[in-house]
Amino acid sequence: MSTDEKANASVAKKDWKTELTDEEYYVCREAGTERPFTGVLLDEQRDGLYVCKCCEAPLFPSDTKFDAGCGWPSFYKQLDDGNVDYREDLSHGMRRVEIFCKQCGSHLGHVFPDGPAPTGQRYCVNSLSMTFKGEDDTQIKG
Repeated sequence: MSTDEKANASVAKKDWKTELTDEEYYVCREAGTERPFTGVLLDEQRDGLYVCKCCEAPLFPSDTKFDAGCGWPSFYKQLDDGNVDYREDLSHGMRRVEIFCKQCGSHLGHVFPDGPAPTGQRYCVNSLSMTFKGEDDTQIKG
């Protein structure tokens, strides 16, 4: 990495640190995980849209949310194939598929092949990585 690239990466990291709380930064920018059953969006039932905490890219519609019993908000389908991206995650001695915001690179969580029909997918997402925007203009930051 060149000196200019290192300087730009440092500025970008500093900007996220001023925009996010320490816990949000840990989850969104360092691929951390919030403790299960602690996220404010876990039990959210209103109609609306879940967007990226960092850049507000639309991620998951509320009608694809379901209770997987895993402790994190779960969805069986993303809103648009162009908004969520995937990469292999071999951390913690496990083989998983990490999901992240395609627009800004924010870590969202992981996807597993044990969800309900019609997709069979379970997008297991940290509340801290999203904001809920309700149809009634409610806005809840995870």
